[in-house]
Amino acid sequence: MVGSTSRGLHRFAVGLSLCVVGLIAAGGLVKSLEAGLSVPDWPTSYGGLNPPRWWEIENVRAEHGHRLIAGTVATLTVLLAVWAGRREPRQWVRRIAYAAVAAVLLQALLGGLTVLFFLPTAISVSHAALAQLYLCLVVTFAAVTSRQWLMKAAKPPLDGDLRPAATATTALIYLQVLIGALVRHTGSGLAIPDFPRMFGGWWPDRLDPSIGIHLAHRLGAVAVTVAVVFLGVRVLRSRSGLGGIAVAMLVLLAVQVTLGAFIIWTGRAVLPNTWHVPVGASLLGTSWLLTLGVWRGSTLAAPTEAARSERAAAAA
Repeated sequence: MVGSTSRGLHRFAVGLSLCVVGLIAAGGLVKSLEAGLSVPDWPTSYGGLNPPRWWEIENVRAEHGHRLIAGTVATLTVLLAVWAGRREPRQWVRRIAYAAVAAVLLQALLGGLTVLFFLPTAISVSHAALAQLYLCLVVTFAAVTSRQWLMKAAKPPLDGDLRPAATATTALIYLQVLIGALVRHTGSGLAIPDFPRMFGGWWPDRLDPSIGIHLAHRLGAVAVTVAVVFLGVRVLRSRSGLGGIAVAMLVLLAVQVTLGAFIIWTGRAVLPNTWHVPVGASLLGTSWLLTLGVWRGSTLAAPTEAARSERAAAAA
């Protein structure tokens, strides 16, 4: 059996993953409200830890609340690393936890720089990009401390072609998330104001930088849709034991596309514009989890000597 320490670490990491998605949602709300400079100083907020009656002003509540959530998540990440350092026997797994701490601290620094330098696009997009990588680190830690990971023999999946397909899909989703961040932070969300058509046709009749960024995001959405559907169907047909993750990806994809449409139809209303961000992060995290599962081995197998040794080390 997997030791209680491993189970505890795994559950803590799963909870932290959900907290990271919540943090990303809070950041999405800040941008949707254009509240990034509503608290003009950093690392303090109006010179202190908690501005008086900060919760009564919507934009300040969004920005300062985002900072409080970020501080909580950073603290939880440090606790995860300390716990892993004391109890996790696998050095490479401990390093994932340490990398997550480095990522969340760098993320906090980038967040502060966005305020101090008045929301420059390069830093804001870097802040969004690192948030997704940080999420993937925490998801990785949760995956490799799970009972399923520890009990699966390290053998190729039934369908070896799933490995490049899963990896490419995750990379494509990450690229799409980056383009989405560029759309948000350059104000290009309504550069093409109709959907699914574009200026009344199926291709824009003019191009400028904002329209080009928006168009790239729409084309990326098509590419991601094709990749996720292709991969999801392949995984479901493979009977690899990863079907649940594939279904989750397909559901998240449908929700994400719907939210993207409603952003246009509602003129960037706060609700769809905000939820588009954490759902995209969840799609990336789920795709990465599927990729890890495919590379680890997609079927439960009889325990090999190596697998038994790994489980014994984890239980120690």
